Amino acid sequence: MGPQGFGWHQPTLAMFAEDIRAVHATGVQVCIVVGGGNIFRGLTNVQAGYDRANADHMGMLATIMNGMALQNALEQVNLEARVQSAIPMPTVCEPFIRRRAIRHLDKGRVVILAGGTGNPFFTTDTAAALRAVETGCDALFKGTQVDGVYSADPKQDPTAKRFDSLSYQQVLSEDLRVMDAAAIALARDNQLPVIVFAMSAPGAFPAVVRGAGTFTIVK
Repeated sequence: MGPQGFGWHQPTLAMFAEDIRAVHATGVQVCIVVGGGNIFRGLTNVQAGYDRANADHMGMLATIMNGMALQNALEQVNLEARVQSAIPMPTVCEPFIRRRAIRHLDKGRVVILAGGTGNPFFTTDTAAALRAVETGCDALFKGTQVDGVYSADPKQDPTAKRFDSLSYQQVLSEDLRVMDAAAIALARDNQLPVIVFAMSAPGAFPAVVRGAGTFTIVK
């Protein structure tokens, strides 16, 4: 949503598309798990009185809208993309089928994975770790609003320490909130490195893929 409070900020979508195109141009296969917080946040709305399962399903539907918006942005920079959803809706996008997703990657397409895991009570982080393991990804890159993992929220605590690297066990034992515990445990059990970086600046994603820029690696 960029600087807006809701919805889609087209310049931000265009920036993401250019960064993804730059990474793809190096020969890296890219699959992307999208969230839906710019439209609907499940946990936030539970506090407002929504049933948790219903709220989570509404949030998953929001991710499909975001996936379609990102697909459109990628196609505008001449990058072929496919949206696959964990919630079947064949008139809108493909269902998630692992072998089909891998086939799209092998054909040079970007695969956008929406609908979370298809189940309530699981976060987008868990969906990202799950899909990364299922499709045989070498690493999971988590784009956030901060340039890595800190000992506390750097926006609230100016003394917060940024980590260059962490072990999975450190993240879990120190409750560092990089991702939820289920996602970290899944990454640990499958030796999937997690790279946390700030995605708001143009060129951030290509830089981190090259090993440049500022980030925290969890492995």
